[in-house]
Amino acid sequence: MRITLNLNRRQQRKLRTTSPYPLLPPVQKITFLLLLVAARSVVGGDWTQFRGTGGSGVSDDTGIPITWSEKENVRWKVDLPGRGLSNPVIAGGRVYVTACSGGDGSRLHVLCFDVRTSKKLWERQFWGTGNTGCHPKTNMAAPTPVTDGERVYALFATADLACVDRDGDLIWYRSLVGDYPTVSNQVGMAASPVLWQDLVFVPMVNVGESFLVAIDKMTGKNRWKTPCARAINWTTPLVYDNAGRPEVAYQTSGELTAYDPATGKKRWSYKGRLSDSASPAFGKNLVLAPGTDTVALTGGEEKTEPRAALKTNKLRSTYATPLYYQDRIYNVNTANVLVCIDPADGKVLWQERVRGTISASPVAAEGKIYILSEEGDASVVRVGDKPETLGVNKLPGTFLATPAIADGAIFLRSDEHLWCIGANK
Repeated sequence: MRITLNLNRRQQRKLRTTSPYPLLPPVQKITFLLLLVAARSVVGGDWTQFRGTGGSGVSDDTGIPITWSEKENVRWKVDLPGRGLSNPVIAGGRVYVTACSGGDGSRLHVLCFDVRTSKKLWERQFWGTGNTGCHPKTNMAAPTPVTDGERVYALFATADLACVDRDGDLIWYRSLVGDYPTVSNQVGMAASPVLWQDLVFVPMVNVGESFLVAIDKMTGKNRWKTPCARAINWTTPLVYDNAGRPEVAYQTSGELTAYDPATGKKRWSYKGRLSDSASPAFGKNLVLAPGTDTVALTGGEEKTEPRAALKTNKLRSTYATPLYYQDRIYNVNTANVLVCIDPADGKVLWQERVRGTISASPVAAEGKIYILSEEGDASVVRVGDKPETLGVNKLPGTFLATPAIADGAIFLRSDEHLWCIGANK
């Protein structure tokens, strides 16, 4: 078995890592890891990508606290070396998170912590090879990494993509701006990669060459690449099941397009005034496309558009992705109000005001929705026929990342810290 680093000489000179191990692990270690794959696979309680495993924003975990503070229900808190908008991802008892540091944010970090003890197991650092210009609200660690439990795929806003194994050894590295030199986004890129089988889907829509690319997760090489219209865009792809057929959908401000995930062949598209920052979601055979109107799409086949089963302007958000949970559709609108919609007819069932300015997407577990504000206020709302706000919890710092839920805890990432909120075990 051979592992290669997919770097040209210029990229190799720019790459830096703090790994105490050789970049290429010994054959004996690789063989041993292969024997342990079954034991270390992703489990249901993990949170492996942006908005959790499957991108649903929903966790089956139980025992998540409804109240916390700096001193109450804090299982642990760790310092981070720099800013980041990426949410943490959790698999196999390990928490992975990215950050960026340096005056221009060009120093890129991937960190791994033990879920239970908070011990830092390893940290890897790289130099960004792409442009670091961005809006002051964002930074180079805006995309959320994705993991399959064996490897972590960390994309940065510099268009650098690193694959490391669960022990932090570098498997391969791509400078996408090195491969495609016109890639540029002066306000910052934030779309996150997602996994399907042996492919990593990487969105790269910007003012330069724009595309959605499927990268072989083992080699780092392109398997397919489809062009997209040039635009400023921050949405994350969605992988879902369309009547027994897997599809990957990608949304821009003017169109949502579904592709065959194995080949990249276009299957169908829907045009509308869609969001370039809130991502599509899925639930009960409905693809939710957020925008000026949130549209619930059903069906969709090759050369035919799907049917708009629902269209509503009540869920319009600034950045938050809609949530399908317990046969209802939720989102936090631009007035910072949590809105509950009946997917059958689009009727607003109830509204509940939440505290603070909301950039993070809502997540759900145990019949409750958790909404985190930029100011560190976390509203916990019990859902049902009528809402009930169970608590509003405060932590210091600036929070732009979507929360993650795993191991009976909720993980909150600020510019300076990663918090694990849960009862001590």
